[in-house]
Amino acid sequence: MAKKKVKGLRKAMTKSQMFSEIAEATELTRKQVASVFEELDGIVHRHIVKGSVGQFKIPGLLKIKTVKKAARKAKKNVPNPFRPGELMDIKAKPASIKVKVLPLKKLKEMV
Repeated sequence: MAKKKVKGLRKAMTKSQMFSEIAEATELTRKQVASVFEELDGIVHRHIVKGSVGQFKIPGLLKIKTVKKAARKAKKNVPNPFRPGELMDIKAKPASIKVKVLPLKKLKEMV
């Protein structure tokens, strides 16, 4: 399978420009394209909200997943890694949930 040569953009598209280009390519109206993206937003939200599956894939492009970070206890008189011989205190941090976006094979091959 031969790769199709694609011309790169010099400037990032705005949301409006992106909707217009997708509308032209798919023969949909801009409103329909906007509603598709709005629904995609809702689907992603339902996948990553607390108590749900915690991951979502856009096939071939990317995977969005949640990662649980454990709580960190406070520590006193820990050696400072940036200033040898000096001690420092580390503040406690509560447990949290972060969102990670990972590229999939097709997206990696685009570069």
